[in-house]
Amino acid sequence: MKSQIAALFIAAVAAFPVIADTLTVKADAPKRYVVKKGDTLWDISSLYLRSPWKWPELWQNNPQIDNPHLIFPGDILALGYDENGNPVLRIDKGVRKLSPQVRIITAKGEAIPTLPLSVLEPYLIFDQALSKDDLDDVPIVLGSNKNFKLSIAGHLLYVKGDLLQGGTYGIYRKGKPYQDGFSTLAYETKLMGTGRVVKAGDIQDGLPSTLRVDDVKQEIKAGDFVMPIAQGQDHKAAFQMSKPSQAVDGKIIASGNRHTEFGAMSVVVLNLGSSQKLVEGSVLNILRQSPTVIENEDGPRYLEDSSSLDKLIGDIGSLFGEDNSEDSTVWHMPSEKVGELMLFKVYDNISYAMVTKTSHPIRVGDSVTN
Repeated sequence: MKSQIAALFIAAVAAFPVIADTLTVKADAPKRYVVKKGDTLWDISSLYLRSPWKWPELWQNNPQIDNPHLIFPGDILALGYDENGNPVLRIDKGVRKLSPQVRIITAKGEAIPTLPLSVLEPYLIFDQALSKDDLDDVPIVLGSNKNFKLSIAGHLLYVKGDLLQGGTYGIYRKGKPYQDGFSTLAYETKLMGTGRVVKAGDIQDGLPSTLRVDDVKQEIKAGDFVMPIAQGQDHKAAFQMSKPSQAVDGKIIASGNRHTEFGAMSVVVLNLGSSQKLVEGSVLNILRQSPTVIENEDGPRYLEDSSSLDKLIGDIGSLFGEDNSEDSTVWHMPSEKVGELMLFKVYDNISYAMVTKTSHPIRVGDSVTN
């Protein structure tokens, strides 16, 4: 086994040098790559590195790039080496000879995002994870100018709250709780529609605000609540990818598509946040617990294939911890890595993340760690 590992290591070093014994460029990494519209930084990083979050290290000696997270469509990336033989990725500026002078062709437009914005935008702009205390203070819809239980585009809503004249607001409904065991960390908020305030209110004088519904995703009803939306804001597209500096241990507690299994580019919810020193751009591994085995006189069996008595023994054994010993009858197997994810929206004790890589379908309940 040791000889196999050594052979793999020598092969990798022969293909490309290693920076600080941690950064290895893929053997099949392209020497030149033209950045295209629709590319993401994660995709390009994955072309060159098995650990895409180490992307800045590949640019560490590159004076051309102030921010390695800002790369534009049309940029030509060239893989080369510095004076010490370390791999460095540079922008190869196209030079076109035009008489009587040389013109440098520069990239235009917006930098490519770290992850696909089409998936992230609804979560970055609208979706929220709000605590019970947050929901206690939000303005709510009292009714509309039509005697309908459900409101649609064009209706005027009367809101119990002092809204800003001319302000644009999202209209939300409280969704399912995000739970960690028996503890509720926050509540999902579901966007029902958007609207603009046509008349500011004064709740102290008993005057509700008036909001005209501009767009509807789902019919609005009394009791829905409103929150401001910043129109035209520069939503974060470039994240500083990094591994957390301290150990973290959490779980996937929900998924954006509400399926039982999901793959790469899916959005998930974690029971971790800024309280664990996590930030937008933190990259974590996804682990799957291997099946528990019961060993008795008939030999080892998976817990789900065992008798009711053995299952009871397994449940009781779990109460005393998951450490195995020579005399164990309940064998708790190791967890194995099944994917990676990156956080893109972080609250105190909850986060939204995108699954960036999988070897097996990901499930709610899978563990996350660094």
